Amino acid sequence: MSALESADADVAPSAPAADIADLTVESGGSSGILGKTHRALSIGTIAVVLLIAFEATAVGTAMPVAARELDGVSLYAFAFSSYFTTSLFGMVVAGQWADRRGPLGALAVGISAFGAGLLLSGTAVNMWTFIAGRAVQGLGGGLVIVALYVVVGRAYPEPMRPAIMAAFAASWVVPSVVGPLAAGTVTEHLGWRWVFVGIPALVVFPLALALPAIRRMASGPADPDAPVEAFDRRRIRLALMISLGAGLLQYAGQDLRWLSLLPAAAGFALLVPAVAGRHGLLPRGTYRAARGLPAVVLLRGIAAGSFIAAESFVPLMLVTQRGLSPTMAGFSLAAGGATWALGSYVQARPWAEPYRERLMVLGMIMVAAAIAAAPSVLVSWVPVWVVAVAWGVGCFGMGMVIASTSVLLLKLSAPEEAGANSAALQISDGLSNVLLLAGGGAAFAALGGGGVGAAHDAVASASASAGHPGAFVAVFLPMAGVAVVGAWVGVRLGER
Repeated sequence: MSALESADADVAPSAPAADIADLTVESGGSSGILGKTHRALSIGTIAVVLLIAFEATAVGTAMPVAARELDGVSLYAFAFSSYFTTSLFGMVVAGQWADRRGPLGALAVGISAFGAGLLLSGTAVNMWTFIAGRAVQGLGGGLVIVALYVVVGRAYPEPMRPAIMAAFAASWVVPSVVGPLAAGTVTEHLGWRWVFVGIPALVVFPLALALPAIRRMASGPADPDAPVEAFDRRRIRLALMISLGAGLLQYAGQDLRWLSLLPAAAGFALLVPAVAGRHGLLPRGTYRAARGLPAVVLLRGIAAGSFIAAESFVPLMLVTQRGLSPTMAGFSLAAGGATWALGSYVQARPWAEPYRERLMVLGMIMVAAAIAAAPSVLVSWVPVWVVAVAWGVGCFGMGMVIASTSVLLLKLSAPEEAGANSAALQISDGLSNVLLLAGGGAAFAALGGGGVGAAHDAVASASASAGHPGAFVAVFLPMAGVAVVGAWVGVRLGER
């Protein structure tokens, strides 16, 4: 699941997917998110989320074949983390853009960049061009997710917001099942490039439907009579420092030479003041798990980063080590969308509120167990369905944890700080994805993971890579350890 997925899935704790039908259309005909007033806007924005969800699940299925054919398996993690790196910058820019000029421009540019990035990756002739396309796509994704939140706040009255947010979350369930099957079939019969170049054609429908409705209902600044403020250059500068710093660390992690210590040091020099300095973008005390809000923000990053860094390597492991087709490898993660939604539903029940922090600790233990169990399939006699079961359990835990971090964040935030703290939560999510993917990718490359894709033929590649199971173990077990740390952070969420 991508950062967009976790962002969308955590916004509907009070309105689970099973209740959407009761919330979308009310008796008045013009009320409800599918009533006459909001119908075009709702269908258009839900279509945007559905498109992003399908892309996230489809790309994960096609990625092992793409990396192998482009002779870039050693850069496999970079293809994922470059998306999250640029999305961090896009989120900060979109927040200021939408607050000052309305969400229309940020959403239109974001969707356009998202499509352009897919086209660039789909037509790439080498891995670095492919990675550049993923970076453009991430910039667009960061713009889109923030703009959508602003659209909801502007265009929907407060009683209707849980329903549209629940619809966004539910939009991930069907793609999580259909996406791997469709992408795997296309990859096997037409080629992996069609997974990337085919999706931009679907952008036309949500753009045509949503943009006129947004122009009518949510365009312009929130207060048209107030003077338009200039962009906060300090926050944009900090966001740029985060993106550049994370990019340098990724590069250093993939180029394992002594000379790479220089970009690594430069990356840390940019990142540390941007996220942990006195005026950084994360709450003070975040990296020492100070009780209350800092621990909540830290846990969000630990949960998202450890899980996504591990999940990114599951299809590659199944294709190269167990000889599965791209379709079946992607399908092994399909149950995760449903169990993620179920976990979110469980934590939203009234009986769960007194036990929220305990449920989050339990959720992180489930995530750690799932990640640790995944590489067991490297042993030939372990059935491959073990991964599907483990990932279903892990996604259930993630559903409880990710949704609850947003609930606790709002509970611990003063009204005038809710926006900044919500941004900090998303930054922690995205930054952890980047750093842990970079670390996992470096370990994978250092232990010979780049040799996994030495042959383009699937059978030959699987045979050639049989001697590199340790490269996968070096990714999964450390991420399981990070998730265990998250369970410890979970006991520090409440203020005392």
